[in-house]
Amino acid sequence: MIRDKENLDSLIYMIRKFVEGVFIPNEDLVAKTDEIPAAIVEQMKELGLFGLTIPEQYEGLGLTMEEEVYVAFELGRTSPAFRSLIGTNNGIGSSGLIIDGTEAQKQQFLPRLASGSIIGAFCLTEPDSGSDAASLKTTATKDGDDYILNGTKRYITNAPHAGVFTVMARTNPQLKGSAAISAFIVDSQTVGISLGKRDKKMGQQGAHTCDVIFEDCRIPASALIGGIEGVGFKTAMKVLDKGRIHIAAISVGATTRMLDDALQYAVERKQFGQAIAQFQLIQGMLADSKAEIYAAKCMVIDAARLRDLGKEVSTEASCAKMFATEMCGRVADRCVQIHGGAGYISEYSIERFYRDVRLFRLYEGTTQIQQVIIARNMIREVAQ
Repeated sequence: MIRDKENLDSLIYMIRKFVEGVFIPNEDLVAKTDEIPAAIVEQMKELGLFGLTIPEQYEGLGLTMEEEVYVAFELGRTSPAFRSLIGTNNGIGSSGLIIDGTEAQKQQFLPRLASGSIIGAFCLTEPDSGSDAASLKTTATKDGDDYILNGTKRYITNAPHAGVFTVMARTNPQLKGSAAISAFIVDSQTVGISLGKRDKKMGQQGAHTCDVIFEDCRIPASALIGGIEGVGFKTAMKVLDKGRIHIAAISVGATTRMLDDALQYAVERKQFGQAIAQFQLIQGMLADSKAEIYAAKCMVIDAARLRDLGKEVSTEASCAKMFATEMCGRVADRCVQIHGGAGYISEYSIERFYRDVRLFRLYEGTTQIQQVIIARNMIREVAQ
């Protein structure tokens, strides 16, 4: 749902200019240093990028899902590290509070997340619990008016910078599976929290992840999101539905950039006396990529509109995420091929993008998990 097209167009124009004028010229610097310059982070705060999707009453811009994906199409056209830094505040780091939090919890955290004064992180994955999220082992044991958190979370995006964690933990040792899982909002300065070393990754330098360890970490009962035990897994799944549409949109943006760069290279690169863009086999790769990007974009926009209408979008979100991220991988491979040997050299952006976008098919649920979700939803509908 687009509420005001003129305002949205102005926002998208501003972000596009910022991407082209600030993000893209600094991609190599971020890749080499594994850091986003502090001055750029401050500019991101000033533009309101940390609060794009946080409701206006909590000092954000309150973008709808459809408006958000159009913004994501622009943010995806540069290094994923920039989007990753603001992504948790706009997505998994705040969505749990927005969807199921109490008013007091929203008032306490959302304005600071919107301003970028604190960074949010989402603690679900564990050393022995990734795709099988319902089997997580982190516990939150009631102790008077508090809970005692114990457990380790793995590959947590923005954990090295986080001011607050959304933590999924078991609150009922008598129950197995997802019914025992509750969600908590936890200040990162709480005694008992420690961080592992930063993960060294294949790509996405400048986007940081690490383990988060909770050891006898005492948190108040008011940290229980929504004030209700046993609904944390449902909160997490609602958060991930939204996040999957967003990652699908980012994938569309990334493939648009990769294809633009490959097309420009194909027009300029000469072989056998003519631009390689004139060769039909190159044209085939260009055309296949353009068509797949168009298809993914249509899926993303449709899923976003359905979510804005209040529809159940578990299937559509998984379809969009699965198709768009897999498509992104195929386009990245074609773009390397179009560049030939140059595509394997770090002088060209496609070498970095090829590594960066590989992660899209893994986080927010792997492709295989999306297949399971889609098929189970189909079977469930038939059985009703």
